[in-house]
Amino acid sequence: TGRTALMEAAREGVLELVRGLLERGADVNLFDLERHSAAHFAAKGGFFEILRIISAYNGDLGLIAMNGNTPLHYAAEGGFANCCKFIGQRGCDPTWTNLLTKTPRAIAKEGGFKAAAAELRKIEDTFIKQSKPGAKEDNPRWALRLYDWSLEHQTALCKAFEAVDQGDGTVAKDDFISVIQKQCAFVDIEQIQTIAEMHEGSHAEGINTKEFFKGSRYLQKNCLITSFGAKGKKGKKGRKRRGKRSIAIPVPICVVPKSACPRREDGFPVYMIEAIQSIADSYHVNRDHPSAHPVHDDRAWYIDEPRKIYMNINYLVRAGDFLSLQKAFEEGVPVDTKDKYYKTPLMAACASGNVEVVRYLLEKGADVNATDNFMWTPLHHACYNGHLDIAELIVKAGAAVDAPAIGNATPLMRAIEICRLDIVYFLINAGADIQATNSNGKNALDIAKVFADSRIIDLLQNKLENLPKVPEKREAEKEKVVKPKSASTLMPVEVQAVKKEPSEIPLPAVEKSVLEKTTHSLKDSVIYLNSLIISGATKRDNITFKPRKIWAPEAATEELVRKQELLRERFTLDGHSESFTTPFNRKVME
Repeated sequence: TGRTALMEAAREGVLELVRGLLERGADVNLFDLERHSAAHFAAKGGFFEILRIISAYNGDLGLIAMNGNTPLHYAAEGGFANCCKFIGQRGCDPTWTNLLTKTPRAIAKEGGFKAAAAELRKIEDTFIKQSKPGAKEDNPRWALRLYDWSLEHQTALCKAFEAVDQGDGTVAKDDFISVIQKQCAFVDIEQIQTIAEMHEGSHAEGINTKEFFKGSRYLQKNCLITSFGAKGKKGKKGRKRRGKRSIAIPVPICVVPKSACPRREDGFPVYMIEAIQSIADSYHVNRDHPSAHPVHDDRAWYIDEPRKIYMNINYLVRAGDFLSLQKAFEEGVPVDTKDKYYKTPLMAACASGNVEVVRYLLEKGADVNATDNFMWTPLHHACYNGHLDIAELIVKAGAAVDAPAIGNATPLMRAIEICRLDIVYFLINAGADIQATNSNGKNALDIAKVFADSRIIDLLQNKLENLPKVPEKREAEKEKVVKPKSASTLMPVEVQAVKKEPSEIPLPAVEKSVLEKTTHSLKDSVIYLNSLIISGATKRDNITFKPRKIWAPEAATEELVRKQELLRERFTLDGHSESFTTPFNRKVME
C-alpha cells in the first residue's frame, strides 16, 4: 500500500502516536500509492485533534489524491463540520472538483449533512473573495501555521519565556523575537516583528505571552481554536430570581474513577470475580438423575472446559450464584467491596430481594451500615424496593434505622414513597424517628401527604399525637454531685490484700510432677519405622481413585420449580404485583 506508520496512526485516530512520530521527525506530507496522505486519513475519520497536529508540523491539507479527492472531500463525506471548517481555513481549495466532478459542498449535501454544508458555503465565499486580484488576506497562511505551532509547542515556549520573564508575565520585545526566531524556523524576522508590534501596543512595558497564545491579536475570531467548540444555546432573558437560592448538594460522580478503583495483581478490578460456569451436557447427564458414584461421571473426558469469565460481583449476587461468591471470598475478595457504582454486594442483594444471599452475606460479616455515593445504606435499598423480610433481617443485624441519605432522607421516608404500610409500621416499632426532616424541611407526615396514602397518613398522625412528652430538666439539676474520694482516704495495697476473702486470693499454679513422662506416638518410633521398611509397606502403590474434576451439585427440576413458587408466594405476601415499580422508574403519561 505504500503507507507509513504515521498514515496508519492517523487512520486509526491514535493521537499520542501521531504526536510522537512527528516529534521524532516523521514526514507529514508523504503519500501512499493512491496519493493519500496522513491528512486524508485523519479527515476521513473526523479526527480534529490530529488535523491540528498535522497543520502545526507544516502538513499540506490541500493534497489531491488519485481520485481527485482532497482532505476536505473526505471530511464533507463524513459530515464533520469542524474538520471542514479547519481544513478550509488552512489552505485547501473548497471549489476543487474530484473525478466525479463534485465539490466538497455537493458531497455534504448528498449525505444530508446540513451543518457541514453550511460551513463549506462560508469557506467557499471567503475563498472566492480572497482569490480576487488585489484582495487583502485577513488570515495569512504563515500566521495560521504559527498559531497552530505555538499551541502544539506551548509547554516548550512557556519555559523559554520564563527564562526572560520580567516578573509580571511579560517579556521584552527583543527577547520575544529572539525566542520565536530560535524555536520557530519557518517564520522570518519581518513576520515575527509584525507579531511583536501587534502585541506591544496593549502593554507598553512588554509583550504578554498569554495573549500571544490566544492568537486574537493577529488572527480573526473564527480561526481561533475556541471557535471550534460546541456552541451552547442562549437562554431567554428574564427577571432575576430574588431570595436565597437553594444550596446544591455535592453529589459525586456516579462512576468510580479508574485511578481510584482498587485492582488485583492480574490487573482486574477487585469487584470483578470469576464466575463458575455450568457446563453440564444435557445429552449425557440428567440433573434429575445424577451419577451415584464419581467413577460413573465421565463428563470431564468429553467436555471442553470453557475459558474463565469474570463478572461483576453484584451481577452474581442478583443471580444468587453462591458457588462463585464462596470461591471469591475464599480467595480473599472483601465482602464489602464496591463496584464502579459504589454499591456493595449487600446493597445489591437488598435491592433485588434475595433473602438467602442477604443471610449468607451477613454470615460473612458484611457491613449493614455501609453507604454508596448517595449515602444510601442497605436498609434504604430494602425499604425502597419493598422487601419487608430483608428489612427485618438487616435491622436485627444492627442496621441504623434513622440513617440519613445525602438529602437527609431516612429509610422510613423511602418506605412511605412506595406506599408500603407494613414496612412503615415495622420501622416505627423498630424505633424510627417520625419527626426527622429531610433537607427540604419535610418530615414523614409531609411526604405521606404528597404520595396520598390515607392508611399511612392516619398511622403517622396517630403516632404523632401519642408521642410522649419530653420531661423538663429540673430533675437533672437537683441531682447531687458525688465528690471523688481523696487520696488520703484510699486504703493501702497491703490492707486491701489482707481484707480480701479467701476465695478471692489466687492459688499458686500447681507444678507438673517430674515423674510424668510425655507419651510418644508409636509412629515416631525408630523400631516401628524400621519394621515397615523391612515388610515392604513403603513400596506399596497408591491406587486411590481421584476424579478428574469434581462437579458442583446441581439442583433438580423439582427444586427449581419449588424455588420459583416460594419466591412468587413471598412477593405476593409482601404486596408486590407484576406492575410494581419504584417512583424513580415510573413513567407518567401526559
